[in-house]
This record gives sequence, C-alpha cells and structure tokens, in this order.
Amino acid sequence: MATTPQSSTAKSSSRKSAASRSKTTARKTAGSRQKDAIQLLKADHREVEKLFAQFEKASGEARKMQLAQKICLELTVHTQVEEEILYPQSREVLKDDEIVNEAIVEHQAAKDLIAQIQGMDASDEMFDAKVTVLQEQIEHHVEEEEKEYFPQLQKSDMDLKMVGEQIAARKKELMAQMAAEGSEMQ
Repeated sequence: MATTPQSSTAKSSSRKSAASRSKTTARKTAGSRQKDAIQLLKADHREVEKLFAQFEKASGEARKMQLAQKICLELTVHTQVEEEILYPQSREVLKDDEIVNEAIVEHQAAKDLIAQIQGMDASDEMFDAKVTVLQEQIEHHVEEEEKEYFPQLQKSDMDLKMVGEQIAARKKELMAQMAAEGSEMQ
C-alpha cells in the first residue's frame, strides 16, 4: 500500500500540536515540582549558610563587604516573607503562638544587626565581629525553625504548597524591588 505524503499544513499542525503538548507537560511537571513553603525556606537557610562560610574564608575588605551585603539582602528578604506570609498564616493553624512570637523577636535582633552592618564599612574595627554575631543568631534561629517550628507546620493542616507559591512570588517581587533600589543608589 502506498502512503501519501502529508501536506505541509498537516505537518505544521502536527508539529504545533506536539509543541503544545510538550509545553503543557512542562508546565504540569514544573507545577508538580513546585516547592512547598518549608522547602523554600530551608533552601534560603542553606544559601545563607554558604554565604557565611564564604565570609569566614574571605580575605580583603572588598570581598567581605560584597558577601556581607549579599547576606544582609538574603536575610532581609527571608525575614520579610516569613513575617508577611508564613507567621500570620501559621498563627491560624498552630496552637503555639509563643513559637511565632519568639521567631519575630529573633528576626528583630537580626534586623538590628543587619542595619548596623549595612551602615559600616568592612574596614571598621567591629565589622567582622558583627557579621559573626549575626551568623550565630541566624544559626540559632534556623535550628529552632527546622527542629521545632517547621515540624509543627508539617503536622498541621496548612497548605504548604500554596504558602510556598505566595512566598516564592513575594520573594521574587522583593528581590526585584531591592535590586532596583540598589541601582538607584549607585
């Protein structure tokens, strides 16, 4: 039996259909891989830990200043998304307001140090000490979140995927905003 070649319109239509299916599959796959709130926040924790480790090994004031600025930016955005999104929603599902209150107090202590560091130069005598104390505070905060707070959230009926989507969107927004503010200052 002889086959007739497909017309160019049929081939084009077939390619478009395959491309459309491929895009739909990619969206579904990306959506199913969407990280939940805890995964996103833990990824932030790991990123800041890497930056602190780089700061500890860094030599030269310019490099230390660059790393400190990056640490401060990451922590500022992280604390803001937790305070705007995670903490209010977790108060609704957890029976433990104290854990949220303590986290907010720890954030304020970190924000105070961040403001001091941002107002300093790497050549300042207390610069390294302040970054080190910030690191210690953050390590303590991360340990409590990951060992106490996050497990409580995982046992709750909070929709962690939905909260993760909100956090990801707000983080993207804040990073863009802060990048724009940073470029205005230069």
